[in-house]
Amino acid sequence: MTKTANTGIPQKQDPTKALIELLNLSEADGAQTDEEIFVGVSLPQPRSRVFGGQVLAQALAAAIRTVEDNRPVHSMHGYFLRPGDADRPITFGVQRLRDGRSFSARRAHAYQDGVPILSMIASFQVPDDGINHQDPMPEGVPDPEEVPSTADLLGGLDHPVAQHWAYERPFDVRHIESSIYLKVDGERTAHNAVWMKTLGPLPDDPDLHRAALAYASDYTLLEPVLRRHGLSWITEGMSVASLDHAMWWHRPARVDEWLLYVQDSPNASGSRGLAFGRIFNQAGHLVASVAQEGMVRIPK
Repeated sequence: MTKTANTGIPQKQDPTKALIELLNLSEADGAQTDEEIFVGVSLPQPRSRVFGGQVLAQALAAAIRTVEDNRPVHSMHGYFLRPGDADRPITFGVQRLRDGRSFSARRAHAYQDGVPILSMIASFQVPDDGINHQDPMPEGVPDPEEVPSTADLLGGLDHPVAQHWAYERPFDVRHIESSIYLKVDGERTAHNAVWMKTLGPLPDDPDLHRAALAYASDYTLLEPVLRRHGLSWITEGMSVASLDHAMWWHRPARVDEWLLYVQDSPNASGSRGLAFGRIFNQAGHLVASVAQEGMVRIPK
């Protein structure tokens, strides 16, 4: 990942370039405590609340900067502790927990106002050969060109959130089943699937693609929970928030090429919903797995 300083993201900028700048953290003019310190900015948000996938990706990008290049990330476990303010910078502190012969571990915190908004531990490994198997990619899935984009579905709506999702997000997200942006059509099943890729090409930096995949993994992961209960994103009075997020990288992947993100929810209880996701490339390789629990509160 490039080491140059990040001076900020213009309000109106190509979304792909904005994503690259977002993950290019500064080094806080060399300031250090018992942590290695980095600073990042946020993409503009219509409600000024930091997108969870963004702070995950930035915390991972900060951790990557402290690990040898020959040790790619293979897993990440994070807790969202507080909402972040998208109008202000975020400070990232990284502690080097361990560097062994094959594995390295890092703890990263994201701070605003001196308190953590995210706590994450990530593990890195020198590539190694060994046993190999995977779940198969689902069959009968329409190609991404055959399903509508978010811009197709929401671009005509005169609403700041709809316009942001349609045109300002760095990823093109296309639902296999009908989307749940405005309503829930069809069977109320605890299943969801989308095609996704960045709107434009990214540099040939594998770490950048890994961090960007973490960013996108938070987009729709709670949708199988909502779909199962007939809840759209505009359900009046509904409150949804990610509580934790875990991710495992299995095989190399490019996020500027189409990826199939298949999601299921095995449980919802106590105003919390649990969801699992599997990410495949178009060749059928399982490139990553994801898990998340989120708070879902609806009016009684």
